[in-house]
Amino acid sequence: MNSNPHTSTVQATRATSVRRIAAALAIGMSAAFLASAPVHAASIDSLVKDVKFDDAKGVAKDLANGMDPNATDSQGMPLLVLAAREKSDKVAAVLLDNPKINIAAEDKSGENALMLASLNGDMDLVKLLITKGAEVNKQGWTPLHYAAANGHDDVVKLLVGYSADVNSLSPNGTTPLMMAARGDHMSTAKLLLDHGANLNAKNQIGMNALDFAKQYKAPDAIKELSARMGQTTQ
Repeated sequence: MNSNPHTSTVQATRATSVRRIAAALAIGMSAAFLASAPVHAASIDSLVKDVKFDDAKGVAKDLANGMDPNATDSQGMPLLVLAAREKSDKVAAVLLDNPKINIAAEDKSGENALMLASLNGDMDLVKLLITKGAEVNKQGWTPLHYAAANGHDDVVKLLVGYSADVNSLSPNGTTPLMMAARGDHMSTAKLLLDHGANLNAKNQIGMNALDFAKQYKAPDAIKELSARMGQTTQ
């Protein structure tokens, strides 16, 4: 049976139209996707900038517009960790108020916000993080190691007050006391010793706190720890 030429023409025309519409939609969707990618990247860049400059209002606005409080910068550092590193306390407070925030988030080096706040001696942020539930005695390197490394006695006291383990071991067996001795922070070392730090503890290569002091040429620590070591052997 011969088909109707008119019907065939209409069907062909419709098929062509459908293909054109489909192609147009595909092009439109691709253009929309390509346009949205740099906008998203720009939004992340803007958010990271706001964090670095402690722009709490800017960050709050970005979060209200749907940005992820656990987003990371181009180096894989979570926003909260970045805020702690930069001492952007107002931004950190905004992030911590977000119910989705991961307070234990770490950067690629395994450092979290409480560790970097402790390293910086940022008491206000250390207090806020702890009250929000940050882990004081995390596995491996701890906030106490970091506070002791820079001789932040007030932070050390606070962490110990929240039951930080003064003899906590890093992955290579380093203790907070060893870190204090390394930096010649004897007031910090005394604090740790007064709270039960083990003067004779050794790391994986057999070094104790006095050995650290000698290795890093820390005169006050060498003098004080040598005297204490002498006392413990009498």
